[in-house]
Amino acid sequence: MDKAIDLLYWRDIKQTGIVFGSFLLLLFSLTQFSVVSVVAYLALAALSATISFRIYKSVLQAVQKTDEGHPFKAYLELEITLSQEQIQKYTDCLQFYVNSTLKELRRLFLVQDLVDSLKFAVLMWLLTYVGALFNGLTLLLMAVVSMFTLPVVYVKHQAQIDQYLGLVRTHINAVVAKIQAKIPGAKRHAE
Repeated sequence: MDKAIDLLYWRDIKQTGIVFGSFLLLLFSLTQFSVVSVVAYLALAALSATISFRIYKSVLQAVQKTDEGHPFKAYLELEITLSQEQIQKYTDCLQFYVNSTLKELRRLFLVQDLVDSLKFAVLMWLLTYVGALFNGLTLLLMAVVSMFTLPVVYVKHQAQIDQYLGLVRTHINAVVAKIQAKIPGAKRHAE
């Protein structure tokens, strides 16, 4: 988790630049080519690099008459299997999130709580407009750019942003209070 936070706050500019650039390159590639083509091109690029390096090292060893062995020996000997405990931990976590999501969706769609279902309906209605303006890949691209820019902008301008967010929060609370005053039984959702 700390590595991800370090990336998002650009604490190591070189590493963050590589990760951010790679994400952008991948997403822009996906806007032009199919997923299958992008995966195939990435695999071909990786294979070209590793095969070229392996041939280069073999020629270098032959010319210098050394026996350094396989250039990727350290990586070939790395343990990359998942243990049964790790697999169980991840599947338990996935099962928890899937079950929680299904219970919440059931609660919303079967109108267990009218106010929550109405909020969900408004959210879905707004998403129809978002979907009409952007496709999923564009939204993903915007999310990646936002993930790498918004934390830094917030840190640099925290006082001004907090001031404006406070004003927005006050207005939203006022609007919600007016709406809740008009809907019977909605006051219990105020907090």
